[in-house]
Amino acid sequence: MNVAEEGQVWQAKTVEAEPLLYTAGMPPTAQVSAPKISRLSYIDWMRGLACVLMFQTHCYDSWLGGNARKSTFFMWSQLGGTLPAPLFLFLAGISFALVTDKLRKKEVPVSQIARTTIRRGAEIFALGLLFRLQEYLIAFPWAPWTDLLRVDVLNTIGLSMMLMGLLCWGVLSFNRKSRGLLIWKALSTGLLISLLTPFLWTTWRPSWLPWPLESYIDGVHNLGTPQAWLFPIFPWAAFSFIGLAVGFFLLSDWARSLDGWTFLLAGVSGVLLIYGSMWMDHSSVQLYPEYDYWHTSPNFFLLRIGLLLAILFGAYVWCRWGAGQWGFSPLIQLGQTSLLVYWVHIEFVYGRVSILHKRANSIPMASLGLLIIFLAMLALSVGKTKWKARGFHKPEIARGAQAAAQ
Repeated sequence: MNVAEEGQVWQAKTVEAEPLLYTAGMPPTAQVSAPKISRLSYIDWMRGLACVLMFQTHCYDSWLGGNARKSTFFMWSQLGGTLPAPLFLFLAGISFALVTDKLRKKEVPVSQIARTTIRRGAEIFALGLLFRLQEYLIAFPWAPWTDLLRVDVLNTIGLSMMLMGLLCWGVLSFNRKSRGLLIWKALSTGLLISLLTPFLWTTWRPSWLPWPLESYIDGVHNLGTPQAWLFPIFPWAAFSFIGLAVGFFLLSDWARSLDGWTFLLAGVSGVLLIYGSMWMDHSSVQLYPEYDYWHTSPNFFLLRIGLLLAILFGAYVWCRWGAGQWGFSPLIQLGQTSLLVYWVHIEFVYGRVSILHKRANSIPMASLGLLIIFLAMLALSVGKTKWKARGFHKPEIARGAQAAAQ
Protein backbone atom coordinates (compact mmCIF):
# COMPACT_ATOMS: atom_id res chain seq x y z
CA MET A 1 0.00 0.00 0.00
CA ASN A 2 1.52 3.34 -1.05
CA VAL A 3 1.49 6.56 0.92
CA ALA A 4 -1.53 7.94 -0.90
CA GLU A 5 -3.67 4.87 -0.21
CA GLU A 6 -2.77 4.72 3.45
CA GLY A 7 -3.44 8.42 3.76
CA GLN A 8 -6.88 7.94 2.22
CA VAL A 9 -7.75 5.03 4.48
CA TRP A 10 -6.84 6.95 7.59
CA GLN A 11 -7.96 10.39 6.42
CA ALA A 12 -10.34 10.51 9.37
CA LYS A 13 -7.29 10.37 11.59
CA THR A 14 -5.81 13.50 9.99
CA VAL A 15 -9.11 15.36 10.18
CA GLU A 16 -9.76 14.53 13.82
CA ALA A 17 -8.06 12.02 16.13
CA GLU A 18 -11.35 10.23 16.76
CA PRO A 19 -11.52 6.87 18.51
CA LEU A 20 -14.63 6.18 16.45
CA LEU A 21 -14.09 8.19 13.26
CA TYR A 22 -13.10 4.98 11.58
CA THR A 23 -15.69 5.30 8.83
CA ALA A 24 -13.99 3.41 6.03
CA GLY A 25 -11.29 6.01 5.69
CA MET A 26 -13.81 8.71 4.76
CA PRO A 27 -13.65 12.35 5.84
CA PRO A 28 -16.45 13.92 7.89
CA THR A 29 -19.84 13.86 6.26
CA ALA A 30 -19.71 17.55 5.39
CA GLN A 31 -16.82 16.86 3.03
CA VAL A 32 -18.26 13.97 1.05
CA SER A 33 -20.85 13.67 -1.67
CA ALA A 34 -24.57 13.29 -0.99
CA PRO A 35 -24.84 9.53 -1.71
CA LYS A 36 -22.15 8.77 0.86
CA ILE A 37 -23.91 10.98 3.40
CA SER A 38 -27.09 8.91 3.12
CA ARG A 39 -25.12 5.67 3.40
CA LEU A 40 -22.91 6.36 6.40
CA SER A 41 -24.28 9.39 8.23
CA TYR A 42 -26.19 7.12 10.63
CA ILE A 43 -22.85 6.19 12.21
CA ASP A 44 -22.06 9.84 12.98
CA TRP A 45 -25.66 10.37 14.14
CA MET A 46 -25.43 7.52 16.64
CA ARG A 47 -22.08 8.83 17.87
CA GLY A 48 -23.66 12.27 18.30
CA LEU A 49 -26.53 10.71 20.25
CA ALA A 50 -23.94 9.12 22.55
CA CYS A 51 -22.38 12.57 23.06
CA VAL A 52 -25.73 14.13 24.04
CA LEU A 53 -26.54 11.28 26.46
CA MET A 54 -23.05 11.66 27.91
CA PHE A 55 -23.54 15.43 28.36
CA GLN A 56 -26.80 15.05 30.27
CA THR A 57 -25.47 12.26 32.47
CA HIS A 58 -22.34 14.19 33.44
CA CYS A 59 -24.10 17.53 33.88
CA TYR A 60 -26.84 16.27 36.17
CA ASP A 61 -24.42 14.09 38.11
CA SER A 62 -22.02 16.99 38.66
CA TRP A 63 -24.46 19.84 39.31
CA LEU A 64 -27.63 18.53 40.94
CA GLY A 65 -27.73 18.87 44.70
CA GLY A 66 -29.99 18.27 47.69
CA ASN A 67 -33.31 16.55 47.08
CA ALA A 68 -32.81 16.76 43.32
CA ARG A 69 -30.29 13.94 43.60
CA LYS A 70 -32.97 11.74 45.14
CA SER A 71 -35.56 12.46 42.45
CA THR A 72 -36.92 10.12 39.79
CA PHE A 73 -35.62 12.61 37.22
CA PHE A 74 -32.06 12.09 38.41
CA MET A 75 -32.50 8.32 38.42
CA TRP A 76 -33.61 8.31 34.78
CA SER A 77 -30.85 10.69 33.74
CA GLN A 78 -28.26 8.35 35.18
CA LEU A 79 -29.97 5.33 33.64
CA GLY A 80 -29.56 7.06 30.28
CA GLY A 81 -25.88 7.23 31.13
CA THR A 82 -25.61 3.47 30.69
CA LEU A 83 -25.81 3.90 26.89
CA PRO A 84 -22.97 6.24 25.79
CA ALA A 85 -20.08 3.87 26.50
CA PRO A 86 -21.77 0.87 24.79
CA LEU A 87 -22.61 3.12 21.83
CA PHE A 88 -19.04 4.35 21.46
CA LEU A 89 -17.60 0.85 21.73
CA PHE A 90 -20.23 -0.70 19.44
CA LEU A 91 -19.61 1.96 16.79
CA ALA A 92 -15.87 1.45 17.12
CA GLY A 93 -16.46 -2.17 16.15
CA ILE A 94 -18.65 -1.28 13.15
CA SER A 95 -16.16 1.31 11.92
CA PHE A 96 -13.27 -1.12 12.45
CA ALA A 97 -15.06 -3.63 10.20
CA LEU A 98 -15.53 -0.97 7.49
CA VAL A 99 -11.84 -0.11 7.46
CA THR A 100 -10.61 -3.71 7.63
CA ASP A 101 -12.90 -4.77 4.80
CA LYS A 102 -11.76 -1.81 2.69
CA LEU A 103 -8.11 -2.77 3.18
CA ARG A 104 -8.90 -6.42 2.46
CA LYS A 105 -10.57 -5.51 -0.85
CA LYS A 106 -7.53 -3.43 -1.82
CA GLU A 107 -5.45 -6.63 -1.51
CA VAL A 108 -3.38 -5.08 1.28
CA PRO A 109 -1.26 -7.84 2.91
CA VAL A 110 -2.81 -9.28 6.07
CA SER A 111 0.23 -8.34 8.14
CA GLN A 112 -0.08 -4.73 6.94
CA ILE A 113 -3.78 -4.66 7.82
CA ALA A 114 -2.92 -5.89 11.30
CA ARG A 115 -0.13 -3.36 11.79
CA THR A 116 -2.29 -0.47 10.60
CA THR A 117 -5.34 -1.30 12.73
CA ILE A 118 -3.43 -2.34 15.85
CA ARG A 119 -1.30 0.80 15.63
CA ARG A 120 -4.47 2.88 15.47
CA GLY A 121 -5.74 1.16 18.62
CA ALA A 122 -2.43 1.83 20.34
CA GLU A 123 -2.74 5.52 19.47
CA ILE A 124 -6.20 5.70 21.05
CA PHE A 125 -4.91 3.88 24.13
CA ALA A 126 -2.08 6.44 24.36
CA LEU A 127 -4.64 9.24 24.11
CA GLY A 128 -6.50 7.65 27.01
CA LEU A 129 -3.33 7.71 29.12
CA LEU A 130 -2.70 11.33 28.09
CA PHE A 131 -6.24 12.27 29.11
CA ARG A 132 -5.71 10.74 32.54
CA LEU A 133 -2.45 12.69 32.89
CA GLN A 134 -4.22 15.92 31.98
CA GLU A 135 -6.97 15.29 34.52
CA TYR A 136 -4.42 14.52 37.21
CA LEU A 137 -2.40 17.69 36.54
CA ILE A 138 -5.52 19.88 36.50
CA ALA A 139 -6.69 18.44 39.83
CA PHE A 140 -3.21 18.50 41.40
CA PRO A 141 -2.51 18.38 44.35
CA TRP A 142 -5.91 17.06 45.43
CA ALA A 143 -6.11 14.13 43.02
CA PRO A 144 -4.46 10.89 44.18
CA TRP A 145 -1.66 9.59 41.96
CA THR A 146 -3.67 6.40 41.40
CA ASP A 147 -5.99 8.42 39.12
CA LEU A 148 -3.22 8.23 36.53
CA LEU A 149 -3.88 4.48 36.23
CA ARG A 150 -7.68 4.61 36.19
CA VAL A 151 -9.23 2.49 33.42
CA ASP A 152 -11.41 4.91 31.48
CA VAL A 153 -13.45 4.45 28.32
CA LEU A 154 -10.72 5.72 25.96
CA ASN A 155 -8.30 3.15 27.35
CA THR A 156 -10.79 0.37 26.70
CA ILE A 157 -11.64 1.60 23.20
CA GLY A 158 -7.93 1.51 22.33
CA LEU A 159 -7.40 -1.95 23.80
CA SER A 160 -10.55 -3.25 22.12
CA MET A 161 -9.29 -2.03 18.77
CA MET A 162 -5.96 -3.76 19.30
CA LEU A 163 -7.75 -6.99 20.26
CA MET A 164 -10.01 -6.73 17.21
CA GLY A 165 -6.93 -6.22 15.08
CA LEU A 166 -5.43 -9.43 16.46
CA LEU A 167 -8.65 -11.36 15.84
CA CYS A 168 -8.94 -10.11 12.25
CA TRP A 169 -5.26 -10.89 11.64
CA GLY A 170 -5.76 -14.46 12.83
CA VAL A 171 -8.91 -15.03 10.78
CA LEU A 172 -7.63 -13.36 7.60
CA SER A 173 -4.35 -15.28 7.81
CA PHE A 174 -6.40 -18.47 7.77
CA ASN A 175 -8.96 -17.43 5.16
CA ARG A 176 -8.69 -14.01 3.57
CA LYS A 177 -11.99 -14.12 1.70
CA SER A 178 -14.36 -15.45 4.38
CA ARG A 179 -16.34 -12.53 5.79
CA GLY A 180 -18.70 -15.03 7.37
CA LEU A 181 -15.87 -16.47 9.49
CA LEU A 182 -15.01 -12.98 10.68
CA ILE A 183 -18.65 -12.44 11.70
CA TRP A 184 -18.85 -15.64 13.72
CA LYS A 185 -15.46 -15.19 15.38
CA ALA A 186 -16.28 -11.63 16.40
CA LEU A 187 -19.74 -12.59 17.63
CA SER A 188 -18.49 -15.56 19.65
CA THR A 189 -15.66 -13.49 21.17
CA GLY A 190 -18.10 -10.80 22.30
CA LEU A 191 -20.46 -13.35 23.85
CA LEU A 192 -17.55 -15.18 25.53
CA ILE A 193 -16.33 -11.95 27.13
CA SER A 194 -19.82 -11.29 28.48
CA LEU A 195 -20.25 -14.85 29.79
CA LEU A 196 -16.89 -14.80 31.59
CA THR A 197 -17.41 -11.40 33.21
CA PRO A 198 -19.41 -12.55 36.28
CA PHE A 199 -16.72 -15.12 37.13
CA LEU A 200 -13.80 -12.70 36.61
CA TRP A 201 -15.46 -10.16 38.89
CA THR A 202 -16.04 -12.74 41.68
CA THR A 203 -14.72 -16.28 42.04
CA TRP A 204 -12.12 -16.12 39.24
CA ARG A 205 -10.73 -12.70 40.05
CA PRO A 206 -7.04 -12.45 39.01
CA SER A 207 -6.09 -10.94 42.36
CA TRP A 208 -2.56 -12.29 41.92
CA LEU A 209 -1.93 -9.53 39.36
CA PRO A 210 -0.75 -6.04 40.42
CA TRP A 211 -3.86 -3.90 40.76
CA PRO A 212 -3.05 -1.63 37.75
CA LEU A 213 -3.12 -4.75 35.54
CA GLU A 214 -6.01 -6.47 37.29
CA SER A 215 -8.05 -3.31 36.86
CA TYR A 216 -8.05 -3.85 33.09
CA ILE A 217 -9.70 -7.23 33.72
CA ASP A 218 -12.28 -6.40 36.38
CA GLY A 219 -11.97 -2.69 37.21
CA VAL A 220 -10.68 -3.25 40.72
CA HIS A 221 -8.46 -0.13 40.68
CA ASN A 222 -6.70 0.08 44.07
CA LEU A 223 -9.91 -0.35 46.08
CA GLY A 224 -9.87 -4.11 46.64
CA THR A 225 -13.11 -4.92 44.80
CA PRO A 226 -14.30 -4.33 41.21
CA GLN A 227 -15.74 -0.86 40.67
CA ALA A 228 -18.81 -0.39 38.48
CA TRP A 229 -17.79 3.13 37.42
CA LEU A 230 -14.69 1.92 35.56
CA PHE A 231 -14.41 0.37 32.07
CA PRO A 232 -12.43 -2.89 32.17
CA ILE A 233 -12.16 -5.22 29.19
CA PHE A 234 -14.70 -7.51 30.86
CA PRO A 235 -17.48 -6.75 29.96
CA TRP A 236 -16.93 -3.53 27.97
CA ALA A 237 -14.80 -4.88 25.10
CA ALA A 238 -17.65 -7.24 24.26
CA PHE A 239 -19.63 -4.33 22.79
CA SER A 240 -16.81 -3.67 20.31
CA PHE A 241 -16.70 -7.27 19.14
CA ILE A 242 -20.47 -7.35 18.66
CA GLY A 243 -20.15 -4.13 16.69
CA LEU A 244 -17.38 -5.75 14.63
CA ALA A 245 -19.69 -8.66 13.81
CA VAL A 246 -22.54 -6.28 12.90
CA GLY A 247 -20.19 -4.22 10.73
CA PHE A 248 -19.01 -7.22 8.73
CA PHE A 249 -22.61 -8.42 8.42
CA LEU A 250 -23.71 -5.04 7.00
CA LEU A 251 -20.93 -5.38 4.40
CA SER A 252 -21.98 -8.88 3.30
CA ASP A 253 -23.47 -9.36 -0.16
CA TRP A 254 -26.70 -10.68 1.35
CA ALA A 255 -27.15 -7.66 3.61
CA ARG A 256 -26.33 -5.25 0.78
CA SER A 257 -28.91 -6.91 -1.46
CA LEU A 258 -31.59 -6.28 1.16
CA ASP A 259 -30.60 -2.60 1.50
CA GLY A 260 -32.84 -0.94 4.11
CA TRP A 261 -34.49 -4.23 5.06
CA THR A 262 -31.20 -5.22 6.66
CA PHE A 263 -31.61 -2.47 9.24
CA LEU A 264 -35.23 -3.44 9.84
CA LEU A 265 -33.95 -6.95 10.55
CA ALA A 266 -31.46 -5.44 13.01
CA GLY A 267 -34.24 -3.51 14.74
CA VAL A 268 -36.49 -6.56 15.03
CA SER A 269 -33.56 -8.64 16.33
CA GLY A 270 -32.90 -5.92 18.90
CA VAL A 271 -36.48 -6.04 20.19
CA LEU A 272 -36.32 -9.85 20.41
CA LEU A 273 -33.05 -9.62 22.36
CA ILE A 274 -34.59 -7.14 24.80
CA TYR A 275 -37.55 -9.39 25.54
CA GLY A 276 -35.35 -12.49 25.62
CA SER A 277 -33.06 -10.80 28.12
CA MET A 278 -36.00 -9.88 30.36
CA TRP A 279 -37.31 -13.45 30.18
CA MET A 280 -33.93 -14.93 31.15
CA ASP A 281 -33.55 -12.41 33.98
CA HIS A 282 -36.79 -13.70 35.53
CA SER A 283 -35.85 -17.33 34.99
CA SER A 284 -35.20 -19.52 38.04
CA VAL A 285 -32.07 -20.94 36.38
CA GLN A 286 -28.89 -19.21 37.59
CA LEU A 287 -25.46 -20.02 36.17
CA TYR A 288 -23.37 -17.83 38.45
CA PRO A 289 -22.61 -17.92 42.18
CA GLU A 290 -23.25 -14.16 42.37
CA TYR A 291 -25.81 -12.46 40.14
CA ASP A 292 -25.35 -8.72 39.55
CA TYR A 293 -27.81 -7.71 36.84
CA TRP A 294 -26.73 -4.08 36.40
CA HIS A 295 -22.97 -4.62 36.25
CA THR A 296 -21.91 -8.10 35.15
CA SER A 297 -24.98 -10.03 34.03
CA PRO A 298 -24.97 -11.32 30.42
CA ASN A 299 -28.73 -10.70 30.51
CA PHE A 300 -28.20 -6.96 30.91
CA PHE A 301 -25.53 -7.14 28.23
CA LEU A 302 -28.02 -8.70 25.80
CA LEU A 303 -30.60 -6.05 26.67
CA ARG A 304 -28.14 -3.29 25.85
CA ILE A 305 -27.16 -5.01 22.59
CA GLY A 306 -30.86 -5.11 21.76
CA LEU A 307 -31.14 -1.39 22.45
CA LEU A 308 -28.07 -0.70 20.27
CA LEU A 309 -29.58 -2.63 17.36
CA ALA A 310 -32.89 -0.81 17.76
CA ILE A 311 -31.05 2.53 17.80
CA LEU A 312 -29.09 1.45 14.71
CA PHE A 313 -32.36 0.87 12.86
CA GLY A 314 -33.84 4.17 14.05
CA ALA A 315 -30.69 6.12 13.14
CA TYR A 316 -30.61 4.62 9.66
CA VAL A 317 -34.27 5.48 9.01
CA TRP A 318 -33.82 8.99 10.42
CA CYS A 319 -30.74 9.70 8.32
CA ARG A 320 -31.96 8.14 5.08
CA TRP A 321 -35.62 9.15 5.00
CA GLY A 322 -36.13 11.43 7.97
CA ALA A 323 -34.93 14.81 9.23
CA GLY A 324 -31.32 13.65 9.12
CA GLN A 325 -31.41 14.51 5.40
CA TRP A 326 -33.09 17.90 5.71
CA GLY A 327 -29.92 19.90 6.27
CA PHE A 328 -27.58 20.59 9.16
CA SER A 329 -27.81 17.90 11.85
CA PRO A 330 -26.44 18.77 15.32
CA LEU A 331 -26.04 15.10 16.19
CA ILE A 332 -24.14 14.26 13.01
CA GLN A 333 -21.93 17.28 13.59
CA LEU A 334 -21.14 16.28 17.19
CA GLY A 335 -20.52 12.71 16.05
CA GLN A 336 -17.83 13.87 13.64
CA THR A 337 -15.80 15.38 16.50
CA SER A 338 -16.80 13.11 19.38
CA LEU A 339 -13.33 12.84 20.88
CA LEU A 340 -12.89 16.62 20.94
CA VAL A 341 -16.20 17.36 22.66
CA TYR A 342 -15.67 14.47 25.07
CA TRP A 343 -12.25 15.81 26.00
CA VAL A 344 -13.33 19.44 26.42
CA HIS A 345 -16.74 19.16 28.08
CA ILE A 346 -15.33 17.21 31.03
CA GLU A 347 -13.41 20.28 32.25
CA PHE A 348 -16.50 22.52 32.12
CA VAL A 349 -18.65 19.97 33.95
CA TYR A 350 -16.39 18.19 36.44
CA GLY A 351 -13.19 20.26 36.33
CA ARG A 352 -12.00 23.42 37.99
CA VAL A 353 -13.69 25.55 35.35
CA SER A 354 -17.14 24.03 35.92
CA ILE A 355 -19.73 26.58 34.76
CA LEU A 356 -22.00 25.80 37.76
CA HIS A 357 -21.31 25.00 41.39
CA LYS A 358 -21.08 21.26 41.88
CA ARG A 359 -23.89 19.40 43.68
CA ALA A 360 -25.65 22.67 44.52
CA ASN A 361 -28.26 23.24 41.79
CA SER A 362 -31.92 22.58 41.06
CA ILE A 363 -33.11 20.61 38.06
CA PRO A 364 -34.03 23.76 36.04
CA MET A 365 -30.64 25.39 36.72
CA ALA A 366 -28.72 22.21 35.86
CA SER A 367 -30.83 21.87 32.69
CA LEU A 368 -29.86 25.41 31.69
CA GLY A 369 -26.22 24.48 32.24
CA LEU A 370 -26.73 21.39 30.08
CA LEU A 371 -28.15 23.54 27.28
CA ILE A 372 -25.13 25.85 27.49
CA ILE A 373 -22.74 22.88 27.36
CA PHE A 374 -24.57 21.42 24.36
CA LEU A 375 -24.52 24.68 22.40
CA ALA A 376 -20.89 25.39 23.33
CA MET A 377 -19.73 21.91 22.26
CA LEU A 378 -21.74 22.17 19.04
CA ALA A 379 -20.10 25.52 18.27
CA LEU A 380 -16.69 24.03 19.05
CA SER A 381 -17.43 21.08 16.78
CA VAL A 382 -18.51 23.32 13.89
CA GLY A 383 -15.47 25.52 14.36
CA LYS A 384 -13.18 22.50 14.35
CA THR A 385 -14.74 21.13 11.16
CA LYS A 386 -14.49 24.47 9.33
CA TRP A 387 -10.92 25.02 10.49
CA LYS A 388 -9.89 21.59 9.28
CA ALA A 389 -11.74 22.06 6.00
CA ARG A 390 -9.88 25.29 5.33
CA GLY A 391 -6.55 23.72 6.25
CA PHE A 392 -7.22 20.61 4.13
CA HIS A 393 -7.78 22.66 0.99
CA LYS A 394 -4.71 24.90 1.30
CA PRO A 395 -2.65 24.73 -1.92
CA GLU A 396 0.57 23.78 -0.18
CA ILE A 397 -1.13 20.86 1.56
CA ALA A 398 -2.65 19.72 -1.72
CA ARG A 399 0.73 19.91 -3.39
CA GLY A 400 2.29 17.88 -0.58
CA ALA A 401 -0.38 15.17 -0.90
CA GLN A 402 0.14 15.04 -4.67
CA ALA A 403 3.91 14.72 -4.21
CA ALA A 404 3.43 11.88 -1.71
CA ALA A 405 1.33 9.98 -4.20
CA GLN A 406 4.03 10.12 -6.87
